[in-house]
Amino acid sequence: MKTESSLDRTHSNQQIKKIGVLVGGGPAPGIYGVIHAVGMEACLNHVELTGIMDGFTHLIKGKLEGVPLPPEKVAYIYAEGGSILHSARANPTGSPDSLRRCVLTLQEAGINALISIGGDDTAYSASRVAATAQMDMGLDFHSVHVPKTIDNDLPLPEDVPTFGYETAREVGTRIVLNLKRDANSIRQWFLVLTMGRQSGHLALGIGLSATATLTLIPEQWSGEKIHLREVVDILVTTILLRVSEGKPYGVAVIAEGVLENLALEDLKKLENVERDEHGHVRLAEVNFLDILKKEIDKELKGLGLKIKIVKQMLGYELRCAPPCAFDIEYTRGLGEAAVAYLLAGGNNAIITLQHGVFVPIPYREMINPVTGRTTVRMVNTNSYRYQSAYKFMTRLKPEHARDELLIEKMAAFTNLSAANLKERYGYLLEQRQTA
Repeated sequence: MKTESSLDRTHSNQQIKKIGVLVGGGPAPGIYGVIHAVGMEACLNHVELTGIMDGFTHLIKGKLEGVPLPPEKVAYIYAEGGSILHSARANPTGSPDSLRRCVLTLQEAGINALISIGGDDTAYSASRVAATAQMDMGLDFHSVHVPKTIDNDLPLPEDVPTFGYETAREVGTRIVLNLKRDANSIRQWFLVLTMGRQSGHLALGIGLSATATLTLIPEQWSGEKIHLREVVDILVTTILLRVSEGKPYGVAVIAEGVLENLALEDLKKLENVERDEHGHVRLAEVNFLDILKKEIDKELKGLGLKIKIVKQMLGYELRCAPPCAFDIEYTRGLGEAAVAYLLAGGNNAIITLQHGVFVPIPYREMINPVTGRTTVRMVNTNSYRYQSAYKFMTRLKPEHARDELLIEKMAAFTNLSAANLKERYGYLLEQRQTA
């Protein structure tokens, strides 16, 4: 277990009078489980709990929009989705004055311990508020953070998920299973884009559990820039492989991190997209599915193939789903550990549960002070899990390079000869599938 230095306990020698809890960033299944456990544990230890509405939004302005959270209010909320405290992306780190207003507002309300629930932005905000209170203002102030993200990309051990991920994967899997049945029934293709701006954990989890025809994640490119043409070619040849098997249908799951890692020259060529004052593409405004569908339709038309393609985004409908049993248990454990850690004198740490053991990770070890973010955990493409997923994907692979019969079979459904087809897409047969 990691331990805190003397600095982490310097301002933890006085009794905690009142705990405040807030939620920042995007929702994730299990938020209620944390709040439930925090409320029950605080009550057991005769500590008052205040729920702070809308993250840091009102604290920045010097106001406290708080609600009392007695046991009767939180006793049965753990099976629900969403956040009783709402959530917001307000950033108090924009100026020293904003940070001080947060601290003074909490101090005036008698709150000298803060439990934040959120992603790395919220964790950084909480750590800076704590540093302002403790080091700049010399106050007795306690801070812990409970991390959440359906992206599953916090730097925890490989087989330790972040809360919300398992529920999001379950809900996403059920949707993709329905889409697979629809694709089969109507003889069409679905392009499914999942959340996961940098890593492909959610896409892989959904694709693997639903046995999607193909799953594309940014890690497959081993950190190299991704070219739009290659993504399109992989999808087109997968469609062609399925057609040659008498299956003109399928589901491809794609992580949005593929867009995040597109080569700069490809981004510059995009048309009809919003750009900033410097001419850079606003990635948040790019409809990647529209671009992919347009390029795939054009390529298929050039091959003489007519395949119906339907777009589907998986994201917001996953974030406030009722948590699965795993996330209920997991988040209740995190909430209880957060309060117990504070009351035991702990401070300035991110709360994690690893292999059944409570492991506090000091802010300074988890958060980069320059970027304000945690290290991103990427999918290990050398793992058995990924290799198994890759094995059952339908796509051109290096082992197909000498399968002339397969190439001829694919070419028979296009207006290209086998030689021309191999010349056009042969480079896909030469590439490594993993790092």
